[in-house]
Amino acid sequence: MTMNTKLTLNIDNGIIQEAKLYAKRNRISVSKLIENYLHSLTGKRPDKPSVSPLVESLTGVISLENEDYKKEYADYLSKKYS
Repeated sequence: MTMNTKLTLNIDNGIIQEAKLYAKRNRISVSKLIENYLHSLTGKRPDKPSVSPLVESLTGVISLENEDYKKEYADYLSKKYS
């Protein structure tokens, strides 16, 4: 069991507002956001779901650099069903 401790920080108000918006969009508390960031700095990872080796091996396989993929797919379907 971990124990939480209160921490007071002095941060630029604009950054705080941006952090709050980011946290709200990502459904995470600002405290958890800061905690995750500190974990990334210290090399300690928060508990995260494990990824299967299959999913890991597929990471990056699909490239969306070609923005015309919808047209290419439509052409493929057109040829296939013509």
